[in-house]
Amino acid sequence: MGRYVLQRMMYMLITLWVIITLTFFLMHSMPGSPLQHEDKIPVELKEQILKQYGLDQPLPVQYVKFLGNLFQGDLGTSFKYDGRSVTELILQGFPASLQLGLQATAVGVLFGLLLGCIAALRRGSWVDNTANIFSILGYSVPNFVLATLLAYFVGVKLGWLPVGLWHGPEYSILPSISLAVLVIATMARYIRTEMLEVLGQDYMKTAKAKGLSARTAITKHALRNALIPAVTVLGPLVINLITGSLVVERIFAIPGMGWMFVDSIQIQDYTVIMGVTIFYSALIIVTMFLVDVLYGIIDPRIRIGGVKE
Repeated sequence: MGRYVLQRMMYMLITLWVIITLTFFLMHSMPGSPLQHEDKIPVELKEQILKQYGLDQPLPVQYVKFLGNLFQGDLGTSFKYDGRSVTELILQGFPASLQLGLQATAVGVLFGLLLGCIAALRRGSWVDNTANIFSILGYSVPNFVLATLLAYFVGVKLGWLPVGLWHGPEYSILPSISLAVLVIATMARYIRTEMLEVLGQDYMKTAKAKGLSARTAITKHALRNALIPAVTVLGPLVINLITGSLVVERIFAIPGMGWMFVDSIQIQDYTVIMGVTIFYSALIIVTMFLVDVLYGIIDPRIRIGGVKE
């Protein structure tokens, strides 16, 4: 296991370096600069500011300098946010984004499991058909479209829930629902498919023949085995929540990393773009690793590293 963890950590570092490199050069290949919209600033002052941030140097020199600062834990300072450090901005915006992501994941997994199990146990019923329709809609409708509809009808027209800003738990309900729908649809679809397959296996018939109640057979055998393939999509779902929340945060005016990242792209705040990209990339890579570990925990027959007993 130790060898596998070290190998995965090496792959994780290489992947992160590739992402950093591609993002750095793609970002600097975009036309314009962080000061292109500052018409009131004299040309001499613009040149002085660009020199202060090292943007007057050749691109390879900037890249090497950036990597050197990164190894020292320095992500640089922002152009827009009054010279505040990127690390400070991430620490300020991440709690709201984390709360939103955790709420959406918890709601999505819980209701997805329930819907998938009920649909499998009531195969062919109106519940099953409703679950299938919901799954199709959940896949088809982008979260930012759903967020816009919820904000307008539920928040503005009906006034049932507040829209905009982040002043209490009630402000997180609509954006969490916007992100959770895809998770519910995906989990329900996978759980239903796997449950139907497991329920038809011989060991399920044997368990019932030995006197196990239907509830015990389902919870201890069917659901456990159905969860294994479903866990494999949990990582991509969490990643989707992380990246999808960027636009949803903007729609609901949530002061998280999404709001900050979108603003930084619009004004080409290079340091903030790089800092948020590195942070999100590292978070995604670690999440995928944890999903692999979770996969082995759910099914002890599976050993980390791909070796089965």
